Amino acid sequence: MIFDIAKLVDEKNGFGIQITVSSTTFTDLNVCMLALVSDCLILYHKYKAVMERTYRFDTVFEYNELNNHETLHPLVSVIDFSKAKPRSWVEKNVRINYGLYCIFLKDVKCGDLKYGRNYYDYQEGTLVFVAPGQVMEIETDGQMYQPKGYALVFHADLLHGTSLARSIKEYNFFSYDAREALHLSERERQTVLECFAKIETELQQNIDKHSKKLISSFIELFLNYCERFYDRQFITRDKVNKGILENFEELLNGYFTTEKPQFLGLPSVAYFADELNLTANYFGDLVKKASGKSAKEYIQDKIIEIAKIKTFDLNKSVNEIAYELGFKYPQHFTRLFKQQVGFTPNEYRRVN
Repeated sequence: MIFDIAKLVDEKNGFGIQITVSSTTFTDLNVCMLALVSDCLILYHKYKAVMERTYRFDTVFEYNELNNHETLHPLVSVIDFSKAKPRSWVEKNVRINYGLYCIFLKDVKCGDLKYGRNYYDYQEGTLVFVAPGQVMEIETDGQMYQPKGYALVFHADLLHGTSLARSIKEYNFFSYDAREALHLSERERQTVLECFAKIETELQQNIDKHSKKLISSFIELFLNYCERFYDRQFITRDKVNKGILENFEELLNGYFTTEKPQFLGLPSVAYFADELNLTANYFGDLVKKASGKSAKEYIQDKIIEIAKIKTFDLNKSVNEIAYELGFKYPQHFTRLFKQQVGFTPNEYRRVN
């Protein structure tokens, strides 16, 4: 019996490999099966290449070209998507790797956006932030659509020698998880558009020695506004945030009732952020605004609280307590305890 790979089958949304069988006899069935598997893998990868594609934009010019936009400055651009040509994605899953800082003000959905593990919670009037090296995935239906909205894109080289070069990493929303997009009020939207207009006006001027400083200062002003808007969003979503803080407290307490400290060590900010499906930066900002403490300080306070209780168990040595809490080295536990309490664990035992 011989297996012949006939063709790749893709009926609308389906995928399969059609195999026909002829009556010819193979003396070595193993060879036949290896050939079959090899051909199946080749066809699968061909199918995947058709259905998935990664686009990369490393320059402002490349992104302007995609959106039918004139390049006024090689390192920065304000794009009006309504001027772009209608388009559709042939692939079902489009991955876009950005080598630029991009801030999108989307006025139309072009498909479901996926960023990391989660889907972007974006609607009309949502600001989407992307930093160089980040990848956005679009799940499309293949339909033609007209892009709408605006984008500010700039290359990291624009920032060299400016104050923004030193502060750009402080804007945590460039690393926020997809589900924490910035949802704008109408007034905030107008402020964003005014900032874009200031940058666009400067781009219309001839490039001179003042251009970089002025443009970067306008971008910095815009980012400072975004920081304010995010703070507003934290406040207006206070009920949701309190729920997250309560879940954090529950997870933190539960961590020390299991054997996780012995296997995983001390709990980290990243661990709890992952458990709550948040990025560490967003989670840290949320905890800071809700409790007045950083997430690290919050965790350390809990460790000390539990450590104080454990010190009253005279059957356990300080070393045993340290290992139970997840410390790799007991001296680190003693040092932290002394910093936070003012006494070493043994001294605390004696005075209490």
